[in-house]
Amino acid sequence: MLSEQEMSKTGTGNFFEDFRVGQLIQHATPRTLSAGDGALYQGLFGARFAVQSSDAFAQAIGYPRAPIDDLLVFHIVFGKSVPDISLNAVANLGYASGRFLAPVYPGDTLNAISEVIGLKENSSRKTGIVFVRTSGCRQDGTKALEYVRWVMVRKRDEAAAAPGDHVPRLPQAVAASTLGDACPRINGNAYDVALAGSRFRFDDYAVGEKIDHVDGVTVEEAEHQIATRLYQNTARIHFNQFIEGKGRFGRRLVYGGHVISLARALSFNGLANAFHVAGINGGRHVAPLFAGMTVFAWSQVLDKAQLPGRDDVGALRLRTVATKDHPCADFPLKSGDEDHPAVLLELDYWVLMPR
Repeated sequence: MLSEQEMSKTGTGNFFEDFRVGQLIQHATPRTLSAGDGALYQGLFGARFAVQSSDAFAQAIGYPRAPIDDLLVFHIVFGKSVPDISLNAVANLGYASGRFLAPVYPGDTLNAISEVIGLKENSSRKTGIVFVRTSGCRQDGTKALEYVRWVMVRKRDEAAAAPGDHVPRLPQAVAASTLGDACPRINGNAYDVALAGSRFRFDDYAVGEKIDHVDGVTVEEAEHQIATRLYQNTARIHFNQFIEGKGRFGRRLVYGGHVISLARALSFNGLANAFHVAGINGGRHVAPLFAGMTVFAWSQVLDKAQLPGRDDVGALRLRTVATKDHPCADFPLKSGDEDHPAVLLELDYWVLMPR
């Protein structure tokens, strides 16, 4: 016999006790991406990377046309997973093992599926941590993206038994040798650095180098909600002031991915030729962001890698830190600066850059 929850025609999302390790969840609503989606994303964040901005530029270096921005692909796939994974979340906590496996172009359709790979009840017994590996696939079934995230989810019944106790072991970084399929081979001679906005290529960056991206962007209430709707992310914490006004923060919380996209857009000033995000090694949302705050960002080059069989591009491993209402000229303050109260985000990722 079906439970009352299973009989209901409306959904309330999964709570912590509804998950099981090994569970596969096919997420609803395939999404066909258009050039309009890309233009709206660009209008919301102001990203200026030439490969994603210009068909002519992209075609000159070897793409069939300008691809969809990598982070828009990430957010669309993430958004598919929200109704099943994090509708009842307290907070999205972190990311790891992210790989962008193939470019996505206007006209491609993305589906998403998640596997529950870990569960850990919190000591309060009011919430638990759910670890999932989510994959975004194109219409032909090929993977465009996969990543792991972990999220704190409320329990429906605090007295319910924990559905499992397993924290997965995750690699510290995505192996650079696996990043070569992330973009087609490019014609470096046709890569116009004047049009791209910077003369600095892969060999011009050094491990340990720190780059203040200088500019700041103030987050508007309407913009962050439009962006989150663009991804079909239904998490009520971003939209429902009637409920959230009575909650922990007293207002709507900006989707964490919004901070990632703002930091990536800001990074153009200093990393204009980092034209493709290839992997996400790890990341954590250190503090919440609310409308009215101003976001700044700085980056450090953690590593450099040559890709097997590729002499056209190299991979930079970056650590980008986003801050709120605090310009980054005085960062990093010291070792462990990620604990500074102004820090919003710490993201460790790979980008590809022409040789």
